[in-house]
Amino acid sequence: MVTPADFGLLLEWQSRPHVRMWWSTVEPFSEQKLEDPRVRRWIVSTAECPFAYMQDYTVHGWENHHFSGLPRVSRGIDQFIGEPCMIGNGHGPAFISERLQALFEGGAPVVATDPHPENAHAIAAYKKSGFKEFGPPQETPWGQILPMKASPQA
Repeated sequence: MVTPADFGLLLEWQSRPHVRMWWSTVEPFSEQKLEDPRVRRWIVSTAECPFAYMQDYTVHGWENHHFSGLPRVSRGIDQFIGEPCMIGNGHGPAFISERLQALFEGGAPVVATDPHPENAHAIAAYKKSGFKEFGPPQETPWGQILPMKASPQA
């Protein structure tokens, strides 16, 4: 789980151009956000080397959320790889797939994600992990998205 000790690393990652392009820094990480029960947050590591951030959240936790039509207890996920040298090596689909499995084992009937429609790397990683598009690109309070979802059968 993310702790306040991780804020410096997250801020460093969020300042990198490849992350800033797709991930808003308008709402920085804070201890108050860590206490939000709707969202679970992790630092992803390999061989004890942190390289990515991942979160999952209840899609029914916000009024009029764009995934609120999904079944109860469905989850949404977001993530970014902070270390540029880890991009394009299969790490994204690997840790996304691992988290999907845990969410399905925990009872989530569907897991959704919402990459920017022009974020080809993220969309490819999600597809490799079992996500499929389920609607056209749309504008949301969090920006433009391409709705994608995965289920245990996928």
